Amino acid sequence: MLANQLHVSMDNVRDVLALSQQKLVMFDFWADWCEPCKQLMPVLEKIAADYPEHLVLAKVNCDQEQQLAMHFGVRSLPTVLLIKDGQPVDGFAGVEPESQIRERLKAHLPAPVDIALAKALPLLEAQQWADAYPILKDAFALDNARVDARLQLAYVAATLGQIPQAEELIAPVLLADQDALYHQVKSLIELAQQAADSPEIRALEAQLAQAPDDLQLKQQLAVQYQAVQRSGEALALLFAIIKQDMNFGEAKKLLLDILAVLPKGDPLAGEYRRKLYSLLY
Repeated sequence: MLANQLHVSMDNVRDVLALSQQKLVMFDFWADWCEPCKQLMPVLEKIAADYPEHLVLAKVNCDQEQQLAMHFGVRSLPTVLLIKDGQPVDGFAGVEPESQIRERLKAHLPAPVDIALAKALPLLEAQQWADAYPILKDAFALDNARVDARLQLAYVAATLGQIPQAEELIAPVLLADQDALYHQVKSLIELAQQAADSPEIRALEAQLAQAPDDLQLKQQLAVQYQAVQRSGEALALLFAIIKQDMNFGEAKKLLLDILAVLPKGDPLAGEYRRKLYSLLY
């Protein structure tokens, strides 16, 4: 049984109610002979598993704890009561669909996007950008209307050198939402763009424009692109090389090295891994 799933008796009910000062407690009154109880229990356990830090599933076996069931006024089984700050805030008798139960819980639990953002916060404070990236990516996927999730992901993407992605993320942000974090992201993008346009890169780009089939020039330019974190352009050049000649120079190794350093969950990495797999197999 998970840590946030408890069996409740008269001996520990006060302790369980005390937990409701910090978390939502979902009391489930059930019995072995009750078939609907057996149907509902796995649903409640599944929901509780999704909120290990914010929800406690408190199971009351009414055959063994008749006095406790009477104390809570339970008249039929199964009965579910939601307790917050020591007081009932919602509940239902009988079996409800999972979606309906989750809807009841929405008013009393943090949104999944908030849970993800909270999980990323200590990583951001420790500047562990690569570890924070996939968590923020998941948070943004949970609710892409949340500007705070969008900007946190854009900030980490820009810090990791994923400039096109950061630009794409902040592009829809309205003026009213352009806070300090937004301007930090803009500054990171501008600094990266200034650093990324070096004389060496411009010279190689000019040479390649004159000799577009020169694989050595493409590889040299890809190395320069990656040095200033222009990973998308570096990958495009390297993939073009190995598509033409799989064994040319260090193109394949360089491409794999770039994929290895991109943060987990980066869409660019996924795109080029699929392309490489298609080419190889």
